[in-house]
Formats: sequence, C-alpha cells, structure tokens
Amino acid sequence: MTEKDAKAANVVPIKRARCPMCRKPAESEWRPFCSKRCADIDLGRWLNESYSIPSQEESDEDGVREED
Repeated sequence: MTEKDAKAANVVPIKRARCPMCRKPAESEWRPFCSKRCADIDLGRWLNESYSIPSQEESDEDGVREED
C-alpha cells in the first residue's frame, strides 16, 4: 500500500447540507437554507408560532388548576 493509498483510505466524504424547507443543497449565503425564499418561509413560521414544543401545564399543589 502506497502513501497515497493510505491517505485516500482515511478520507471521509463530507455530505453537503440540505435545506430544511425544500431539501435542495444549502448555499453558504443562506445557510442552512438554499435561498432567501426558504429562509423567509422559516422565519414566517416562527413569527406565526407554527413551531411549538408540546408541554403539560403544572397543576397547583392541591391538584386544582386556577382559571383566568
């Protein structure tokens, strides 16, 4: 095995990042998105509160929830 073959064996190909909106290859200017359009779509979803983390409301110590 030559030195060149040894170096080639240690090379791991880097996967190109994909846009989370449309799955096209990401562009460095808009990373992690592929374009301004996809970045704006994502921002709109954040501003409209489309993204959320489900949670359970904590109840009071006596087990009764207060109403507003």
